[in-house]
Parts: sequence; structure tokens; C-alpha cells
Amino acid sequence: MHTPSTLITSRPLDEYCGLFGLTRAALAAVPGPVLDCPGGAAGLTAEARELGVTVIATDPAYAAPLPELTALALAGRDSVAARLAVDPDRHLPAGRLRPERYLRSWDRARRLFAADTAARPERYVAAALPRLPFAAGSFALTLSAYLLFAYPELFPPERQLAGLLELVRVTAPGGEVRVYPLHDGAARPCPHLPQLRSALGERQVSSEITRFARPGDGRTRRVLVLRRARPGVRA
Repeated sequence: MHTPSTLITSRPLDEYCGLFGLTRAALAAVPGPVLDCPGGAAGLTAEARELGVTVIATDPAYAAPLPELTALALAGRDSVAARLAVDPDRHLPAGRLRPERYLRSWDRARRLFAADTAARPERYVAAALPRLPFAAGSFALTLSAYLLFAYPELFPPERQLAGLLELVRVTAPGGEVRVYPLHDGAARPCPHLPQLRSALGERQVSSEITRFARPGDGRTRRVLVLRRARPGVRA
């Protein structure tokens, strides 16, 4: 998750929904707690509480003092701003959204995160894949954005598999794990994804690649959806 070569991002709730093919109503209907791994400096935990949803965020960066963490988040915001200046169509979540408005949404999310972390530190757990300090089946929905496939230099195939299995372990039977993106920072698709899915199936984890409409421009996102296979059902 957080290392000197990864970004601490500050995505708001609505951007999370767009990444994972969710709506606020769908998120509010999740029948149990939600895990955000890695959480970074996102506003999801704070904003989802207003929907009546309990979100636990986990990230090794939470071991740092809050001022240091928010400084890292601001550096992440500046990095994204530089990318937007070069190629806004590629990096904006919706083609009609202006870069300055998008960055303001990150600024607001970062402020919400800082206030919520100070008020509810128990919702922000310092931990790193592939080992999380949660009991099996703790979460009804697990979301993992911009980690396992985005940083292949940190997560080679065997660590990707271990990370995916850990996300499934902490997710309840009947719940699901959603992972996005399935490419690295240069937009190169994971070349061994079929082999990973086969290995997951051998461990009784079903997988599918679901396409969700990308809000605003008609394009789609490919999201890896994992579930525990039911006994007697082929993964």
C-alpha cells in the first residue's frame, strides 16, 4: 500500500461509487460493514457514515502522525494535478468534469478524512496486505482501488494472489470483493490475470470481470469481482 513510490489519494465517496459500479443507494443497502483497502486519505469512511454505512479503512500509512499523513495526501493531490494538466481526458473520472472542480472534490475529501480520523481513529487501521488484522468474514463488501494491479513492482504475481485471497478471507460468505483497476500506472493490463483467476478458482474463490459504465462519458471500467464459492459449486 503506502511506500515512497505510491500515492496517498483523497477520493470522495462519489468517485468510489464510479470506480466500482456502485450508487449511494446500493452502498446504503450493503447488509454489513464495508472495508476500504487501501483507504489512503479518502473521504469514503466519513461520507458513508451519513448514509448509515460503517466503513473501516486500512492502510499502512495510518501508522504515521496525522500531519505527516495529510502532507503525503497533499503531495498525492499535487501529483494528480500535474497528470491532469498533461492529459485530463485520461485521468478525469468523467469527461465533462473540469480539472479544477475534480481537484476541489479531493480537497474536500482530504479535509473530511483529517477530521474523521481525529474524531474516530478506530475506523482507520494501520495494516498492509497480504495480512490484515480482521477476523474472517468481517465485511459484507470489500473495495480495493489502485493497489494490487496498479503497482506490479510491489505486488508480483504471488503477492497479488496472496492479497486477493486475504481480501476474500475478511469478506463474509455471500459478500463480495471488488478490485479496480486491472492495469498498472501506464495502463498496461495485467498479463497474467487468467492465471490468477485460475489459482483463485483452485482455492474455491469465484471470480468474474464485470464491466461498469463510467459516469459521464459512456466508457466502461473493468472490475474484478470475487466471491467465496458455495460448497459443491465450481468456482
